[in-house]
Amino acid sequence: MDFVSIRIITADVNRLVDFYERATAVRADRAGDDFAELRTTSATLAIASTRTVALFGPGSADPASNRSVIVEFRVDDVDEVHRNLTGVVDEFVTEPTTMPWGNRSLLLRDPDGNLVNFFTPVTPAAIAKFAR
Repeated sequence: MDFVSIRIITADVNRLVDFYERATAVRADRAGDDFAELRTTSATLAIASTRTVALFGPGSADPASNRSVIVEFRVDDVDEVHRNLTGVVDEFVTEPTTMPWGNRSLLLRDPDGNLVNFFTPVTPAAIAKFAR
């Protein structure tokens, strides 16, 4: 089995795609006004409009209502991501902090309020864990 993607349902695809393109420096592939994908080497972040929910089952997903999932991205320099998003992000939950498990982490909320963690492994053990 391969983990392929996470899909975020939103009422404003363009706003969320613009945010994630800026935050990740990955260009989205757009399939019309209702769907886009940001593909990385390990997984894909899909962003879909509320209009797509009916295809899966009416009422099966509500935009901007996540309070339990954290979307995570490993980045080369978490402090650079923080600088790039300062003035863009409404809520930084945690400023760049080195965690006890060896990752330097930045936790924020995207424009829909979803928790997003950008992290950079900084200790030898964390670097080894994420070596490609």
